[in-house]
Amino acid sequence: MQVGVAYADKFKQTWLTLDVSDDSTIGDAIEHSGILRQYPNIDLDTQRVGIFGRLSKLEAKLKPGDRVEIYRPITADPETIPRRDQE
Repeated sequence: MQVGVAYADKFKQTWLTLDVSDDSTIGDAIEHSGILRQYPNIDLDTQRVGIFGRLSKLEAKLKPGDRVEIYRPITADPETIPRRDQE
């Protein structure tokens, strides 16, 4: 089945499409994609992952067409940053 793996750092966005076996998990897709070699700073022990914006576990099974996302930690507190629409 075909799935996508997406990750974005401060400078670059990557979205890979790959074929995985029907019983693959999120962790399997991330490993198979090679994205961990592209971005050695990804730490799956601390960073969250999900499918289409919904948090999931690395052991979650995939369905055809799923987009696996690796999330970066939030670096700014949204409560302390002025809103752009209030200018």
